[in-house]
Amino acid sequence: MEKIFENNRKWVADKLVQDKDYFKRLALGQKPRYLFIGCSDSRVPANDVCGTGPGEMFVHRNIANMVVNTDMNMLSVLQYAVEVLGVQDVIVCGHYGCGGVKAAMGDQQYGLIDNWLRNIKDIMPSHQEELQNLQDEEARWRRMVELNVKEQVNNLYKTTIVQNAIKAGKTLKLHGLVYDIANGILKDINWSTEDFKLYAESYHLNMENTTSQLTEVVPQE
Repeated sequence: MEKIFENNRKWVADKLVQDKDYFKRLALGQKPRYLFIGCSDSRVPANDVCGTGPGEMFVHRNIANMVVNTDMNMLSVLQYAVEVLGVQDVIVCGHYGCGGVKAAMGDQQYGLIDNWLRNIKDIMPSHQEELQNLQDEEARWRRMVELNVKEQVNNLYKTTIVQNAIKAGKTLKLHGLVYDIANGILKDINWSTEDFKLYAESYHLNMENTTSQLTEVVPQE
């Protein structure tokens, strides 16, 4: 742990050299524009990947960047971000090389986490033909990462939190992104409400005012 404390002291010193009021401003409160729901993988640091600084991005992470309707942790973060902090963009970000997705695609048991990964397994049957047509295992894995992100954005859209925000006229955009660890690039999976019309009637969903746009995910400042 001494390494951690040493790094912290150096980080504080460096920040104060750049801006003596840096921490004073942060202590006044937060008003982030983005909520980032990402994977717990240690190679995917949300702020670094998106080029945002402290105070710009609210972050929730779990295994395989899941949006599960029984996950009170995720739902609490989502509600706080949307209703209290007033975020304008909610990002679900997966990544190629995701171990959780790969585990879900196999038949090996890992223990408690299998109950979490079944949420990914349940996505696979509806895309079985597409996945089987990909001869390369790596290609199937990459495609499943993308399909998982799209499904999690769908799950996000179904939540009463997002739907109530839309009905209230709040500016809220949903985004599905995949991060490529091999080159550092974010890819937009181009999620849109057009992909979601199948669910609209059964979930009584508002299909307006929510789109996927990558153009403003990374601040231009």
